[in-house]
Amino acid sequence: MNVAVARPVGLQLSWSRLRNWRPEISTEALILLASVFFALVCNTLFWRSALATNPGSILFAVSLFALLVSAHAILFSLLIWRWNAKVVLTLLFITTAFATHYMNSYNVYLDADMLRNVLATDHKESRELMTPALLLPLLGYGLLPTLLLWRVRLRKRSWGRTLLWRVAFLLGVIVAGGAGTMLSFQNVSALMRNHREVRYLATPANYLIALKQNLASSSPIKKQPKLPLGTDAKATPRAATSKPRLLVLVVGETVRAQNWGLNGYARQTTPELAQTGVINFPDMHSCGTSTEVSLPCMFSPFGRHDYDEKKIRGHQSLLHVLEHAGIATLWRDNQSGCKGVCDGLEIQRLDDATTPGLCADGRCMDEILLENLAAQVRAKPGDRVVVLHQLGNHGPSYFQRYPAQFRQFAPTCDTADLGKCSREDIVNSYDNAIRYTDHFLTRTIASLRGMEDYDTAMIYLSDHGESLGEKGLYL
Repeated sequence: MNVAVARPVGLQLSWSRLRNWRPEISTEALILLASVFFALVCNTLFWRSALATNPGSILFAVSLFALLVSAHAILFSLLIWRWNAKVVLTLLFITTAFATHYMNSYNVYLDADMLRNVLATDHKESRELMTPALLLPLLGYGLLPTLLLWRVRLRKRSWGRTLLWRVAFLLGVIVAGGAGTMLSFQNVSALMRNHREVRYLATPANYLIALKQNLASSSPIKKQPKLPLGTDAKATPRAATSKPRLLVLVVGETVRAQNWGLNGYARQTTPELAQTGVINFPDMHSCGTSTEVSLPCMFSPFGRHDYDEKKIRGHQSLLHVLEHAGIATLWRDNQSGCKGVCDGLEIQRLDDATTPGLCADGRCMDEILLENLAAQVRAKPGDRVVVLHQLGNHGPSYFQRYPAQFRQFAPTCDTADLGKCSREDIVNSYDNAIRYTDHFLTRTIASLRGMEDYDTAMIYLSDHGESLGEKGLYL
């Protein structure tokens, strides 16, 4: 017996139309459509921030729309041609899906420094950021427009006609954008003048311009050897009968002064250090809010007040000066490297260790930095400086930065998707991570006291702090 299942006629027609849908348009029309899509769909944070400065004004919104579309159309006109249009736009759709998701989730302003952090992100950090919440933006902002894009046929023209059309298109976009902006010029100019940071929310123009700035600024520095610094440095002599000197410099990660127990925080997040008699310096300021910026600055004589990234990255660091003075250095790392501070010097990467009880799923607790520390110090005679670079409070996965026994403050935020947690839960997880740093530092002090053949000292300083939801900002 034969059985036939009939499909609904409407469904058959819809699928047939979709399968046969292959519109032919010009490259300029595609650029305009893409610009409108990005402006309307992928700029939620831009619209929220910009419209908050002048709520209720329809003309202001229309002016911003004209400005946003025309700016992207001009930018795309320089990048997109018939031969590369689909590949370039596919990359833009997918990249913008990621950018839009993380900007919306953490209220991130995507400038050159932030993009540098993104480019420096290792696979472990990337894996932590891949949460289920990314799926919907990736489908809606990335895959769906990409599928539609590849159904489109682009009209062929000679090179001469292509250039004429492109020039005419650019002129038209400039005129239309200018005319639209004039509808509410006073408000738009006030926004650009008083809230310049809003331009870092215009996606994908923000990361395209930031990428250009990074390529322009970093390439020459990386190609050239670092300029020498302090080559005439000399160590202060010690008595022949005295012990060699050992300084352990612990570089913390993302511990902000406000949540540091020794600074008078309402919670005692540093109870163990409070019992050791350490000297606390509460008035400290970082160069930036990212490891990529602050870490090189911390080890540079050029410092924060006259900050010059090119100069800092182009010169040797404090560790090189110590080596010039005959003091052997060692960098032990449980994070993403020394960011150029220890270039050419001894470094031990411990973030890939597999020590049971300290390491799991490709990450290690910071106590891994103390494993075999005494043996590593004694491997070279004389005075030593050892840097321990912590994973610390590296966000957003604060809950993974401490062992279970340090879950003192609860409930906690047990996901990297901070948008699913209350601010109180996020702060609890963050403070628990500081509590573990407190324990780690106390253990470091105990280890140094056990090295009786050295005169020992320890300095701890965090590279920077970060936001925990204040005004909707994270990281």
